[in-house]
Amino acid sequence: MKFIDEYRDTNLAQKYSKRITQITTRDWNIMEICGGQTHSIVKYGIDKLLPSKITLIHGPGCPVCVTPIRLIDSALKIASLRDVIFCSFGDMLRVPGTDEDLLTVKAKGGDIRIVYSPLDGLRLAEENPNKQVVFFAVGFETTTPATAMAVYQAAQRAITNFSLLVSHVLVPPAIEAILGSPKCQVQGFLAAGHVCTVMGYEEYHPIAHKYGVPIVITGFEPIDVLQGIYLCLQQLESGQAHCENQYIRSVEQQGNSIAKQIIREVFEVVPRQWRGIGEINRSGLGLREKYASFDALERFAEELSSINSSYISSICISGEIMQGCKKPYHCSAFGKECTPERPLGAPMVSSEGACSAYYRYRSYQG
Repeated sequence: MKFIDEYRDTNLAQKYSKRITQITTRDWNIMEICGGQTHSIVKYGIDKLLPSKITLIHGPGCPVCVTPIRLIDSALKIASLRDVIFCSFGDMLRVPGTDEDLLTVKAKGGDIRIVYSPLDGLRLAEENPNKQVVFFAVGFETTTPATAMAVYQAAQRAITNFSLLVSHVLVPPAIEAILGSPKCQVQGFLAAGHVCTVMGYEEYHPIAHKYGVPIVITGFEPIDVLQGIYLCLQQLESGQAHCENQYIRSVEQQGNSIAKQIIREVFEVVPRQWRGIGEINRSGLGLREKYASFDALERFAEELSSINSSYISSICISGEIMQGCKKPYHCSAFGKECTPERPLGAPMVSSEGACSAYYRYRSYQG
């Protein structure tokens, strides 16, 4: 299949592996920022094709994983209310809150619907005028245009029983937060190709220059990842640090102007809490004042006032894993107390979480 088979070519992968080995002269730490890349690395054994001098660090590249516990608890509270239809992507349903998850609320009678687009939630609001329909808006910049369009259409069509619980996060501020940490060991980045398909990569140039760290916009297939690593190493070995685009078949420097326009219309940049990391300034999106009536946190403020989020697992190290300080198999609970069926932390829940990837493809390391 075009754009699939050629990016999974075993012989080409071996050639890139040899080229990478030939140019590597010292130890390097490279972080892939996207969970989709993490899964490709673990599933196809890309890290095992690399020389021992290269360490791949898994970053916080999963929006489900970094959704803060208080927002999860808010979702649980809203979803349990009568006359509410709560809509979410499927991978949010098992993310643990303080006491339970959305699947548990659904089992208790909550009207929770798995949808494939926020526009599905808008349609439900039209079909159920006597219900409040809430969409759990989670994701990086990739999923934000569809969320923005749902709000824009709701406003245009005067649909007043639709609202959002917003947890959209932005990648460039997260990269800066990682690079600015005293614990940072990252010397090069593989940035998320799908994010840059929407937003472009102009924001990455000043980050690369400021911190002296190469950033390579990279796709998700094995050859994409190997080529991204090769381009990153070329810069590292020659003392360069700029932003480079490996994912040229999908990404342009300016991104998608129409998608960016609808995002700017509906959202503004705000601080955002990242689960396991803390608050990162200007790393999230919130509804502009013009669309504030669609904010579920405001609409259900009275019901949410009693929330006291306090979930802490004494053995889960998901925060350290998402910051790239440790690997999933360093956790004593991995594959034991913590499994996809009984997750202690969000990285074991999401299909893009690092713990989920290691459990699925390398559970023998637990």
